Order: sequence, then C-alpha cells, then structure tokens
Amino acid sequence: MIKLRPPGKPAFDNRALPAGFAVIFSRRSRAMLSCILLLLVSVSARAQNKMVTGKVIDVTTNEPVPGVSVRVKNTTNGTVTDGQGTFKLSVASGALLEITSIGYQPSELPANTNQPMQIKLSTLNKDLTEVVVVGYGTAKRSDVTGSVSSLSKERLSELPVGDVLQAMQGAVAGVNISAGTAVPGESPSVLVRGVNSINGQTSPLIVIDGIPFENASLSDISTSDVASVDVLKDVSATAIYGTRGANGVILITTKRGKTGKAAITFNTYAGYESFAHSFKPMGPDEYVQKYADYKQQAGINNDLIVPNLYEQQNYEAGITTDWLKKIQQQGFIQNHTMSISGGNEDVKYYISGDYFSQKGVIKGYQNERGSIRSNIDAKITDYLSAGLNLNLVTNNSDGGRASLKQASEVSPYGRFKNPDGTYAIFPMEGEQAIKSPMLGLLNERNDRRQNIIANVYAELKPFKDFKYRINAGYTYTPTLFQNYQGRLAGDIAGGTATVTNSERKRWIVENIISYEKNWNKNHIDITGLYSAQENKQTSSSTTASGFINDALVFNNLQGANTVSAASEAISTQMVSQMLRINYNFDSKYLITATARRDGYSAFGSGTNKYGLFPSVALGWNISNEDFMKSVSFINNLKLRGSYGLSGNQSAVIPNSTISTFSTISIPSNGRPTTGVIADVLGNHDLKWESTYGSNIGIDFAIFNNRINGTIETYSTRTKDLVLYRALPTATGYSEVVTNIGKVSNRGLEVSLRTQNITGSAFKWETNLNFSTNRNRIIDLYGDKKDDRGNRFFIGHPVNVIYDYKQTGVWKTGEDPSAHDPDAKPGDLKFADLDGNGVITSDGRDQTIIGQQLPKWTGGITNTFHYKNFHLNIFIQTVQGVTKNNAAIDFVDFGGRQNVPAGLGYWTEANQSDVRPKLTYVNYLNYGYAEDASFTRIKDVTLSYTFDKDLLSKLKLGGLSVYASGRNLATFTKWHGWDPEADYNIKGNSEINYPLVRTFIVGANITLR
Repeated sequence: MIKLRPPGKPAFDNRALPAGFAVIFSRRSRAMLSCILLLLVSVSARAQNKMVTGKVIDVTTNEPVPGVSVRVKNTTNGTVTDGQGTFKLSVASGALLEITSIGYQPSELPANTNQPMQIKLSTLNKDLTEVVVVGYGTAKRSDVTGSVSSLSKERLSELPVGDVLQAMQGAVAGVNISAGTAVPGESPSVLVRGVNSINGQTSPLIVIDGIPFENASLSDISTSDVASVDVLKDVSATAIYGTRGANGVILITTKRGKTGKAAITFNTYAGYESFAHSFKPMGPDEYVQKYADYKQQAGINNDLIVPNLYEQQNYEAGITTDWLKKIQQQGFIQNHTMSISGGNEDVKYYISGDYFSQKGVIKGYQNERGSIRSNIDAKITDYLSAGLNLNLVTNNSDGGRASLKQASEVSPYGRFKNPDGTYAIFPMEGEQAIKSPMLGLLNERNDRRQNIIANVYAELKPFKDFKYRINAGYTYTPTLFQNYQGRLAGDIAGGTATVTNSERKRWIVENIISYEKNWNKNHIDITGLYSAQENKQTSSSTTASGFINDALVFNNLQGANTVSAASEAISTQMVSQMLRINYNFDSKYLITATARRDGYSAFGSGTNKYGLFPSVALGWNISNEDFMKSVSFINNLKLRGSYGLSGNQSAVIPNSTISTFSTISIPSNGRPTTGVIADVLGNHDLKWESTYGSNIGIDFAIFNNRINGTIETYSTRTKDLVLYRALPTATGYSEVVTNIGKVSNRGLEVSLRTQNITGSAFKWETNLNFSTNRNRIIDLYGDKKDDRGNRFFIGHPVNVIYDYKQTGVWKTGEDPSAHDPDAKPGDLKFADLDGNGVITSDGRDQTIIGQQLPKWTGGITNTFHYKNFHLNIFIQTVQGVTKNNAAIDFVDFGGRQNVPAGLGYWTEANQSDVRPKLTYVNYLNYGYAEDASFTRIKDVTLSYTFDKDLLSKLKLGGLSVYASGRNLATFTKWHGWDPEADYNIKGNSEINYPLVRTFIVGANITLR
C-alpha cells in the first residue's frame, strides 16, 4: 500500500537516521538518487515520444525533394529525406519541426504524429532545386559536382522547331551546333567543347530515357515529347559512359504521366518558309555584259551577244527565264501533337501521337514524320515497379528534287522547255556541261526511314535504401532508298536505277543497383552497373543501267544491260561495369567518384580489349558555411573541381585490328577475274582514344537571386589518336592503323541569368551564354612533324584553312613574270611568303589563314512579361570562323555559265583588287577563303497565356497562343547563301539548300 505524505512534510526525513548514515546520505546517496530520478524521467519521456512520418514535395512541381533536413527545433534530433522525399523521425509530443534545404524557403511547423505529413516547400532559387539528369540517376543542381548544363524548358515549350538540336542551337554554353544544310528532315551537327579526334566521330553520345540513342537521327524525336535536356560536358561527368563519353553526352528525358486526373494536350503550329537570303545569279543585262567582257579577255572575236544556240534564239525572241524562281516554291511547315497523361499511385501514363510535315522552299524537297509514343510506369507492389517506353517513327522524304546549284549557273536566256513540253536537258545547247535544274524533279525517288524503339524496365526495392533496376532496350531502324533517272531526266545510259536497303538493330541490357543512405548530416548514394549490348548493321546496294524503256523504273533491275552490287554486314558487342559514389556532408562538402570499365569487340586479341575510365569531382557549397550567413547579398556560392578520363571508340572501325584485303578485277584469259590484294596491315594492340580532362567551375547567385550564373574553365588532352600511317610498298600493304597522335582543347564558358525588372505586371529577364575553345594538335606521328598533305599542323587546330594568302589582283602594266611566271593581269596575286621571289605549290608559299571551327560563340535571350503577354528575343553569334567559299569560285567557267550578281570581276576598266578576271584559271586551286563569322536574330516569339478564371469557365486546363519568327536577320561579311551552310560545286549538290526564314503561329491547349 502506498501512503501519501501530508502536505508540507519532506519526502524523506534523515533526522531519524543514525548520525553516520545521515551524513553519508546527505552527501552521496542524495546525488545518486537524483541521477536515478533523472533517468526515470528520461525513460518516461522517451516512452511518451511518437514516430512522425511524412513526405517533402516541391510546391510548384509536386515532385519529391530528396536531401531535406528535418530537425526538431533547438535540438540535434533530426534526419534527412530519402530519394523519394520521405522521412521518419521520433519526436516528443508537441515538437516543432524545422525543414531546410538549399534553394528552398525554410519552414517550421508542428509535428503531426497522427497521420503522415505532406510538407510543401517553396523555392528560393529555382536553379538550385532543379533536378538534372546525370546519367544512371538524377541529382539536385546544388549537389552536382561535374559540368552539367541544361536547356531552358521555355525554349522546348515555346519554340516551334522539328528537332531538339535546333532548339539548343546557340542556347547552351560550350555546345556548338551548326546546320550545314537546311534540307527538310536533316539534323544539325553538334560539338561539345571542341574536337577530340581526327578520324573518329566528334559528335556527343545521345541518351534518351537512360538508353543510348546511337546511329540515329534526333529528328526522329518529337520536341513535344521532350521534358528536359541536360548536357554532360566535363570528363568527370562523361566518364560514366566510358568509351563513348569523350565527346560529351546529351541526356534527353521524355515526358511521363503524373498522379491526377487525365490531361489531354493538343499542341499545334503551322507557318510559311521562304529564302532567308538570296544569292542571286546575274540577270539578262548583266549576263550579256559578262559575255562581252569575257570575249574581250579571251580574245574571242565574234558578233554573238550570247554564246550558245538556245540562248541566241531566246535573246532574239526576248525570252528570259528566272531560274531561281523556277525552282522555288512557297515553303510550309506544320506540326500537330495530341497527348494524354495522368494516372494514380499505381499506374501513370503518357501517350502521344505526332505529325510533322515540311514542304521545302525548293521544289521536290519535303519531309513527313509520324510518331507514336507510349510511356507507362506501374507500381505493382510496395517493392516492385515496372514500365515501358515505346516509340514508333516513320520518315518520308520521297520525291525528285530541283537543283539550286544548276539554277545558279544556267543562262537567263537558256531554254526552259522544249516545244513538246518536256524540260530542255541542256538549256544552253550546245553547252553540255550544264543541265537543267528541273531534271531532278523527273526522277522516281523514294527515301524512307523507320525507327522502332522499345525500352522496358523493372525496379525492385527489397529493403530500405536499396534498389535494383533492370533496363532492356531494343532498336530497329530500316531504311530504303530508291532512285531512277530516266531518259527525259538526261540520263545518257538508257536509264539508271539505284536501290539501297539497310537496317540497324541494337539491343542493350543494363543491371543497375543503387544504395542511398542519410544519417545526421551525412548523405551517400552508390550506383553500380553491369551492362551488355550488341549492334548489328547490314546494307546492300544495287545499281543498274541500260533499260529498254523507263516504264518499270527501279522495279526491274534484272532487265538492265549492266548491273553491279555491293553489300556489307557489321556486328559489334560491348560489356561494361561501372561504380559511382556520391558523398555529401551537411550540404556543404561534396565528392563524386566514378569508375567505368568497358570491353569492345572491335579491338583485337591484344591487351587493350578492355579499358578503365576513372574520375573524381569535388564540390564546396561555400554559401552554406556559418561564416557566410552575415554576407546577405550572396545567396549561393559553390566551387567545383574535377578530373577524369573518358574514351572514344568510334575511331576504331570494326575489323581494323586485323589485316584486311580489298577486291580487284583483272583480265584473265580474256575474262575479268575477281581477286584480292593486301590493303591495311592489322594491329592487334589497337585501343581507343583516351581523353584526360580537368574542369573548375563556380556557381553563384547574388542580390536576392536577381543575378545567378556559372563560370567554368576546362582543359582536355586526348592521346592515342587512331591514325593511318602509310607503309612502304615493299611491305605489300598500303597503310597501318595505329595509336599515336595527341590533341588538346582548352576553353572558358560563362552562363548568366539576370532578373532585370521584377514588377507585379512587368518583368524582364536576360539569359546570356559565352564560350571559347582553343583546339590544338600536339603530335601526329611521334616526330612532332606536320602532315601538310592532310592539312594537319602541330600547334594548330584540327580543322584549318591552309592556302595561299591573296594580296590583290595583278593590274595592267604590272609584270608578274618574276614573281608568278604563269600569272597575267587580272589573275589573283599571292604573297611570296618564303621571299624567294616565286610562288610555288610546295608549301613554302602557303600558310594557315584561319580555322573552320569558331573561336568563340555566344547567345543572348531577353524575355519580357507584361501580365499575360510574353516576348522572347534570342540573338546568336558565331565568331572567328574561316571557310572556303565554293560559291564564288568560278572554276574556269566564266564564259560558259552564269555567276553571282553583284560579286564583280576584274576588267581593264575597273582593275578590281579583289576579284579576278573571267578567264582566270585557278591553277593553284585557291579556295577563296572568307570570314564566315555571323550574328543572327535567331528567333522572336510573342505568346499570350489565358487567365485561369477564363480557363475554368471554358473547362480548360491551359491555353496559350503564340507567333514566332525564326532566322529573321543575319549580319555577316560572307558572300553566299549562308555562312553556316555547306555548298558543293561538284558531286552531289542536294545539300545545297538555303537557310530559310520561318513565320509560325501556334497554340498549346490542355483539357482536364
């Protein structure tokens, strides 16, 4: 029985104890009793603690936020959210939680132990909280240690283009995208931080939804399906892809379903295209004067006004033809995408259909693309989920094509059509070097490509913090090209047919394990990979000529007089292992260590079939330090550094490690006999090119995040370049492939974003990027000597213009005989660089005039918001480029073809100091190099977003309309169609296609 003491009586009266016990109790036992009582109180308090669970999400995106600190206020009791944003913490009743994370507004709220909590955080700096793809996973921008740049999501959603690379052009620092041709359906070329190879591929690896997208065109991917684009640039970031990472990696993530009611989205745009700039040939009057000047210079004495029969007939009849107008048509572009997305906690889906069509500005050029995409994610149990990504694409670029090159060369007095209505094959008869630019329209031409991409995954979480994922992907890409050129199209062989079939197949299986753990202020995640893949490529081509008639075109090849065929098959395999460790202490100190090992079947039996590619990167979030709390104007300051190794396997052609032979046909007993002869000597020790690189970067945000950006500098060195060395004839082989050369790249990149005006109704922000790259050849064949024949020079970029230096034009009265014995007045004058008084072609009078890749590039985007109106203006600049200009090289046809108007030429009267005379023979093969730098108003978009109140009345989830103009104006010294475009003066001229100016209107509509 327990008795309660009376009020006011002590709990224990030691006066009743003996004196000694009283003293001991008063000094020792009292302290012991106090400890026991405190322990009992603590145990009682712990018994009263309860478990609080919850999830932290971004208030804007509703996506989980990992790495958030959840701590009981004024205590050390806390935890960190896991990769799904969830947490679990034991707290006392009535505890107050402090929730903090880099880039988010801190929050305090009482703990709720009765049910799971959902905590929403508002962003302070959107860039820091942005989730970026880093390869085999994601990370918050604040936790990234390597060089990772992202394409603005606004450019993806508001810029109507048919290719992701077109949206990236000029908008990402360190990424140089160049459209060598604007032919519908063609994708631009892309470089990340310069050229790392001479014989290998220089384009980056493309990865879509975690699966490599190799040997395919990005034009197959609808931009409406793209959710984000991230670019891995430094070696530490790209080393995770081993032998394919040296040229950078572009990671594309497509859209996926989200929990909630189904949303139906319809994106549509349409518009017109026209020549952005016309490089017109001479009109009738200029052409007549040109022929008169040509006769005088050539010493021709006749009474002809124009040189050829058909021209003379049309001149007398007053008939002229504007050939440039004849090949032109009104271009038209359109794109329509319908998608539905949604789901619940168990199944999420995104399904879309896309139709893209582009009618070119030159007759016959067109491209149609249709695609279907299905992304499905299913949560089967609490520990197992699975998904499917399916993309089916069909491309059609059928149709014969008119020729821009020939339209620029034909006389304005040339005959357009014969009396029977057929095209005149030779409009300037009897000049037969130039055909009608319309003949290509008569060709029966099919150009088709399909792409079937199927990726599946399953993800298992057998216990906390650990997961296993298996990815399996299959890609099948068949292509078909058929062409028939008949008699009416000018074929003198009685019709020529070409049929080419090819297909690419690729499968890949990736096994990925991940472990993520948070404790106290520590965070660690570990990713491991084992993968295998196989690529197969087959192609066959048949050419036949000499048919009885043109009726069956390419459908009766066996009926031809002459038939030739070729085929090939290539198969390669790769196995890989990778380990990556990310460690983060208190969101201040970051380290990433990666190692990947790749084995590639294209290498020989030596010791180099496998390669190891390690990297390490460190990060310091300086702004999170206690000593920075008093520096109020700095919102974020982060220092990053990295070093690593990545590879480039593309330079090694399969089977090049073994000795190869080529076929040859020789007569034997009066009949042709096919045999083989030695070609390339094998090298079983051949290995991939290796790129070592370092990167230092600073990320910053100041003045309440009004100004934020990144400054980075990098240096890479690629060794073991795969080069072909000539061998003495006595060996029986012409050359051997070996690892021997070295190149380097150094550069500076700046990305800056400023919020200039942040009013409630009017806002103005600016995005600016600037990048430089210095590319150099360090060594070629181990002897530090130049390779002048291939235009490779030690200490200079890989792609240079090496030519004579023009100093003017020889004038009447000047004597060039001592300086250039073959020159005459009106010929180009070149500098005597070696000072021996004579221009020679042995290299002593040639020099490096410039480089073909830009010295620096930049882009600036100004975005203005006024209430619901948005105006976006993007200007791109590319500087320090020199290119040979084939369009102004008359190639000794001055008297036999038309030439560009306004370009001019030397005459006795004008004594031009720039252009040669019409009869000039370019015997030195001078390339007419020009400055190809330019600044371009790339695109301007005006859009309007409708108010939510109006949308609710219309029962719409979203509605915006826009008008956009692209390639509006170009400022350049270049003479020609466009400084960015490639132009051929011989061979296949179908790439000769002008830059187009586009005006588009569109709408984005969401139904809910």
